[in-house]
Amino acid sequence: MSQPLSEIARAQNIRYFLISFTDLFGVQRSKLVPAQSIDQMAASGAGFAGFATWLDMTPADPDILAIPDVDRLIQLPWKPEVGWLPADLYGVDGAPIAQTPRLVLKRVLDQAAEMGYQVRTGVECEYFLLTAAGDAISDPSDRQSKPCYDQQAIMRRYDVIREICDAMLLLGWEAYQNDHEDANGQFEMNWTYADALTTADRHTFFKYMVKSIAEKHGLRATFMPKPFSHLTGNGCHTHLSVWDTAGQENLFFDPEGEMGLSSLAYQFIAGVLHSAEALCAITNPTVNSYKRINAPATTSGATWSPNTISYSGNNRTHTIRIPDAGRFELRLADGSANPYLLPASLIAAGLDGIRQKRNPGPRYDNNTYTDPLPIGSVKQLPLNLLDALRNLEANSILTEALGVPFTTAYLKLKYQEWQDYSKHVTSWEIDNTIDC
Repeated sequence: MSQPLSEIARAQNIRYFLISFTDLFGVQRSKLVPAQSIDQMAASGAGFAGFATWLDMTPADPDILAIPDVDRLIQLPWKPEVGWLPADLYGVDGAPIAQTPRLVLKRVLDQAAEMGYQVRTGVECEYFLLTAAGDAISDPSDRQSKPCYDQQAIMRRYDVIREICDAMLLLGWEAYQNDHEDANGQFEMNWTYADALTTADRHTFFKYMVKSIAEKHGLRATFMPKPFSHLTGNGCHTHLSVWDTAGQENLFFDPEGEMGLSSLAYQFIAGVLHSAEALCAITNPTVNSYKRINAPATTSGATWSPNTISYSGNNRTHTIRIPDAGRFELRLADGSANPYLLPASLIAAGLDGIRQKRNPGPRYDNNTYTDPLPIGSVKQLPLNLLDALRNLEANSILTEALGVPFTTAYLKLKYQEWQDYSKHVTSWEIDNTIDC
């Protein structure tokens, strides 16, 4: 039995707890609970009105209860009197809210476990540091056309980067490198991979932590896929490997296999490629996402994002890259992806590839930016969110794996979002059609 949170609070000087859940649009919702009430809340859950969040509920629906995962407590390094607890959502009748992103991931991980697999993931979260108003890059001296790995620029933001990295080290995430990314004002910070649920919880907390520490320094952090049309967008590259349930053997590793991957790994990759058009609705879930993929070259010379549904070796221009033996990298997802739905959908597609023993087809090693594949040789990624949503709606593989309640709620809300976007008249439309 876990130690009562009230006892942990006394031992670690925690005064308040954030009981937090992530809704379908990736927004983190919380109740701030004083330590003296936390044991009761941990047992019975914190109450929320579901309609007030993106969960596809109505004002007439009963309350939902956020039951915290008490074994996943994270004490805020920059405000240690507060503890953060990821939570799962249940109805007042005790039934799980099936469209809860964290529960959707658990559902898919249970499917993997039934097949004898444990899935491990790692993420590379790119973000921009902007002015407090969010209208410009915060460092006016960051002007290089190729700013990636720029030593001067990263050190001008040393105080922010150091505080975030120190926090990850304190939390035991085994952070191992930080860099200035390919766009002006853009950064990436890496920590060690773990089981998929742990990584998803950390990914969720990381986004909260980066935004909070940036605000502390008078800045604003954004994970928006493409905040500036002329600069590289924010990706969320995801690395994945499948292990035995004991976590002792990497089942993707085969020293005799092509590029060090097993046949199981290639079946998994084939499943991802097979459902990639539908997968985009979750890995690239916003209107803005499609300004990052299928995009023209940026000032640095490359977008670093894919445009074809293809896989390659250590080649960053394809949807899937095989950088090393025993794992692959999905380069499709962007910074707006839900930290729980991203791995859930990726794993669901891959497990289908294993079940159906799918073949990924040939590996392509061309530079897709300068040497595109012949038309018709591979599928193209969706050009917009509407196309991606229609592909998800038609994909029975993901619907079955992720659950009908989730898929129905997600598609309904996302179609509404598209319709809301379509009501707006842009300056481009005015400039180009005013004289019609």
